[in-house]
Amino acid sequence: MKARRLLPWLAIGLLAAYAVLVEPRWVVQTTSTLVVPRWQGPDALKVAVAADWHVSHRAFWRVMTPERARAIVADINAAQPDVVLLPGDFFASEIDDPSQAVPAQQVVDILGSLRAKHGVFAVLGNHDWWQDAPGLAAALQARGITVLENEAVLLPGTPLWVVGIGDDFTGHAQPRKALARVPPGAQVLVAMHDPATLKDLPALSGLLVAGHTHGGQVSLPFYGALQIPTAAPREWAYGWVRHGPNTMYVTSGLGVSILPVRFNMRPEWVLVTVRAQ
Repeated sequence: MKARRLLPWLAIGLLAAYAVLVEPRWVVQTTSTLVVPRWQGPDALKVAVAADWHVSHRAFWRVMTPERARAIVADINAAQPDVVLLPGDFFASEIDDPSQAVPAQQVVDILGSLRAKHGVFAVLGNHDWWQDAPGLAAALQARGITVLENEAVLLPGTPLWVVGIGDDFTGHAQPRKALARVPPGAQVLVAMHDPATLKDLPALSGLLVAGHTHGGQVSLPFYGALQIPTAAPREWAYGWVRHGPNTMYVTSGLGVSILPVRFNMRPEWVLVTVRAQ
């Protein structure tokens, strides 16, 4: 009888151990295909999306150590993507223990090893702004990663435009400015940190991606994310979401924030293949 009463507590303990010790470190490569009508870019364009790294020296509390980040970079490179999109939050907030913060240059050296046929593009997240966004942006640019803060550039060798929108959470999103150079009818690859920005976008043709939510880190069956730190609806926490004419992929990201917990929401980097209809 006493053993039966202990069983629920044992189950809770095992789930808690899994959510803290296993799932936050169990990175998955998610593959998906997006079919775009009248696609103007290279057919079967492979776009790797890797958000919310939160690199730190705190192996337990933040999970994403420099060593783990290097291994993920190697995995992304092994997939031979045509484009890499980095939707922000490269730093972890270490206000309570600044000695564990990873210097910006070390983060940049890790990400600077990413390789893609048409280039690597980044936007800045709220944690980047809370630490040293201008310094990080300059260092990333120096390593060949194009940082787009409410601006757009032509994807080399294609008619596509890569658009980077500033972080909505910290008040840096300016979608109209970001899209100002994109010609009418042009197709796009859009990276933003906070998915809330989707609400302010005109109709766009191409791939739109965001991070920031971590999928809520905890996702309950039949309910989804408990809470997400954004003005976006809770239903936009993870995966393909639709708003008006636009569809966007929100990634669960790679690291953790606040608590070192994930449940039913594994960390991921995503490889989206964009095809013509």
